[in-house]
Amino acid sequence: MHSENPPLPLGYSALPPGTIANVVTCLDMRAPPTLSETSGPPDMTLVRWTDVALDTYRDLYRAVGEDWMWVSRLLMSDDELRSKLNEPGREIYAACKHGRPAGLLELDFSNQGECELVFFGLVPEAIGKGAGRWLMNEALAKAWEKPITRLWLHTCHFDHPAAIDFYRRSGFTPYATFVEVTEDPRLTGKMRRDAARHVPLIETRPG
Repeated sequence: MHSENPPLPLGYSALPPGTIANVVTCLDMRAPPTLSETSGPPDMTLVRWTDVALDTYRDLYRAVGEDWMWVSRLLMSDDELRSKLNEPGREIYAACKHGRPAGLLELDFSNQGECELVFFGLVPEAIGKGAGRWLMNEALAKAWEKPITRLWLHTCHFDHPAAIDFYRRSGFTPYATFVEVTEDPRLTGKMRRDAARHVPLIETRPG
């Protein structure tokens, strides 16, 4: 007869029910890289969003990030999100295809001398068509036109499997890792239950 809860291997730790853990990698660069030449995908432009409607922002945030477990902004109330988006030093851009938002870029200059690339991504149908390289070049140019000495970001293993390699080829160097444990948003109603299918959905067993 099999045990319902078999012993864990040495060095393993069990998570509380309803939670997920992801390995976060931090990367940075200390000088502007040499940008690869690209004219960008046809009909794609970068539009600065100021005083963006919360529903418009959330719609793009979900479209870009839901399958990669982007959840932090979905947990915020309207007042919290509005305050965050309007912080001094925060710049939000939509990459638009034929006038429709197809990518999100968010930069945070609130710490003097540095910039955080907070969010960077494309809707699924725009991936793999050169838009990612174009958008990264735009991000790098906008970050380094300011008087900074460091640009940094963090990603996690829930992200696109090519993300870290893409960031390294863009000039970033990994410098730290840590583990983050959070509630699974698919179980709390903050995210579709079928989102991020590469991340196992583990429900509490009856009894």
